[in-house]
Amino acid sequence: MIAPVDPPASPVQIRGYRSGDLRDLYRICLQTGDGGTDATGLFRDPDLLGHVNAAPYGVLEPSLAFVAEDGTGVGGYCLAALDTRAFEKRLEQEWWPPLRSRYPDPDVAERERWTRDQEVAYLVHHPWQTEDDLIADFPSHLHIDLLPRVQGRGIGRQLIELQLATLRDRGSHGVHFHVRPTNRRALSFYDHLGFTWLRTGHSHVLGMRLD
Repeated sequence: MIAPVDPPASPVQIRGYRSGDLRDLYRICLQTGDGGTDATGLFRDPDLLGHVNAAPYGVLEPSLAFVAEDGTGVGGYCLAALDTRAFEKRLEQEWWPPLRSRYPDPDVAERERWTRDQEVAYLVHHPWQTEDDLIADFPSHLHIDLLPRVQGRGIGRQLIELQLATLRDRGSHGVHFHVRPTNRRALSFYDHLGFTWLRTGHSHVLGMRLD
């Protein structure tokens, strides 16, 4: 008996973000949201994770959003903010207010019993503020997520290199991002690309100078 042969992977196109890609940002963010694996079964609201980690980049800074698309559809993205502090201010003014009226702020006294939805809802009401000393040297930040079908094909490297070149052309002198310690595959990938470990903890921070 001849073993079945997997069909060849379809070609991947890397292109700039379009407004019609917004639902793909939400979908990919959720399907990679558990340390790089699918978090769909962990959330009651499938959009919550994307509200925090993906969608605002497509809406507020689309010129720094790039996607990887194959014959099945969009399978990955690399998103960035040129000026992290300015981006955080825009989030406070434009992005968080309607979400705060939609998602209640969970009671901190019951933190040990929080669901994953409540953990993310807390970030809507109490968003992360990047430290001044980190922004001083690495003012930009990025997010990258790829579904399994487009991994291991050099797509991540192409997305990162395109993003770094774009940030450099826009005048950034450094970029940083956060990685969960459990996402060992991603940590190895970034190490090979030449990123430097800046901080360790609940979320590792990696960065690269661009000047």
